[in-house]
Amino acid sequence: QVQLVESGGGLVQAGGSLRLSCAASGRTFSNYNMGWFRQAPGKEREFVAAISWSGGRKDYADSVKGRFTISRDNAKNTVYLQMNSLKPEDTALYYCAADSSVVLTTTSYRYNYWGQGTQVTVSS
Repeated sequence: QVQLVESGGGLVQAGGSLRLSCAASGRTFSNYNMGWFRQAPGKEREFVAAISWSGGRKDYADSVKGRFTISRDNAKNTVYLQMNSLKPEDTALYYCAADSSVVLTTTSYRYNYWGQGTQVTVSS
């Protein structure tokens, strides 16, 4: 089992920045690829960013490329999502997730473990 706890969400004005953190406990963090997903009210959960177990590979949704950066610190068992130039359409509940497969994936059902989410609200 892997337990994931997100933090860092909040209310920010458009154009502002937030840094989300996801702390992992349980099994060896460095064995897992990590992803960030989000879900806005009335919408399906969508992929935001993913990072491989070593940090060497990253993938982003087109909607966040150039604005968001995913990173990880395996010594601290933590994955981060730096969000800059935030837009009102980025408002959502943000989840981190862990995936034990070899291939880095953007597909939510491939992820084995999920946190409870942290709310990000961007005002216009």
